[in-house]
Amino acid sequence: MNPILFRIYFVIFAFTAQCFFGQNYSGGTSDGILKVNAANVPVKIFTTTENQDLSAFADRKDNKNVLVILNKSNLEHDSYTFNAAVLNRFKGEKYQFLDKDYNLINNDISEQNIESFKYIVKTEKPIAESDKIDLETKYKIWDPSTGIHLGPITLHFYSLMFICAFGLGYILMTRMFTIDHVNQKYVEPLFTWTLIGTILGARLGHVIFYQPELFKEDFWSVFLPISTKNGLKFTGFSGLASHGATIALILTTLYYSFKIIKKNPFWVYDRLGIVVSIGGAFVRIGNFFNSEIIGKPVDENSPFALLFPQQSSEYGITVPRYPTQLFEAFGYVCLFVLLWVLYRKTDKKYQQGWLFGLFFIILWAVRFFVEFLKEPQGDEFIQFAGLNTGQILSIPFMIAGLVIMIYSKNNKIAPEADKTF
Repeated sequence: MNPILFRIYFVIFAFTAQCFFGQNYSGGTSDGILKVNAANVPVKIFTTTENQDLSAFADRKDNKNVLVILNKSNLEHDSYTFNAAVLNRFKGEKYQFLDKDYNLINNDISEQNIESFKYIVKTEKPIAESDKIDLETKYKIWDPSTGIHLGPITLHFYSLMFICAFGLGYILMTRMFTIDHVNQKYVEPLFTWTLIGTILGARLGHVIFYQPELFKEDFWSVFLPISTKNGLKFTGFSGLASHGATIALILTTLYYSFKIIKKNPFWVYDRLGIVVSIGGAFVRIGNFFNSEIIGKPVDENSPFALLFPQQSSEYGITVPRYPTQLFEAFGYVCLFVLLWVLYRKTDKKYQQGWLFGLFFIILWAVRFFVEFLKEPQGDEFIQFAGLNTGQILSIPFMIAGLVIMIYSKNNKIAPEADKTF
């Protein structure tokens, strides 16, 4: 067998095997080593964003040698009374508190110091103030700040990734229009329609495919970055679906092609696919910062195992998982490089639709295969033959890509016909 093919088969086998073995985390905890001076203390690690679950964990009488990782939702000032009661429940069960540098905290819990708490520990031998503490795990722990704090305002990394995606997309499209001798006046309307199509389509796609109940329960949150449940609250758009964004982009680009630039839509799609592929990578990195769209539980010995303390409870227990956001982002970066090379080094851009068809096939193939390792997003109301909603929705796009590539054979233009002034 060809050595390269053997390596590919081996990687696929390894990924598949890890989907079925070594993922049983009893009690929703994972293993770690708490290093207390020169001694290694095996501990069970627990974390959750749900304060009710945190409270229930404090009442478990079988907890021995335990470390709890706290996150922002456990320490919010808006719920101080309840949060403080939960922490005091741990204190009553002989737990000790540490800050982010593993220093012992002996002060009583107050509104002023509650955010300094980071770890809750119970060991057979109580920790002393003079003890040097550290934590070791076979897996990595991904627990970053979700944004840059500028006084009362937080600039979230997810929003920054969207800005980077559209900013780089604007630069790339300007560059391609220059290469193709197309008037720069056509760039800004394309940017505008792309922005509208991406945000509106992605939001509607998420609600239709994953949270249709929002149309009844919180209608305005479908179209605005707010929540009206339990009072008016600014939330940002917490759910965006790439399938919805794609459908909307196709429609807005049709309008742009026929009414504004007056070119064959596939000419625009070929170039837009290059931009979208790198933009998708930035969006997935934003998901990584938000600890969302995470993977299934994975054996803690896996090189891919990451613990996301800030993950939403909708994904289940908080244990080491696949960083599927990064898998997708890597696939999209590779797709961008491939499309850019084909655009610059070959004549495929004159075969209108060919680059776009290839973009469709590879983009949705990446999504399709990563879905095997990904936790469901919301309710999976479309399922067939073991495939989830994201996979089933990806299949028509891959087929469409193949059809478009075949159609492009009869859709060639001469280089001189590519210019628009």
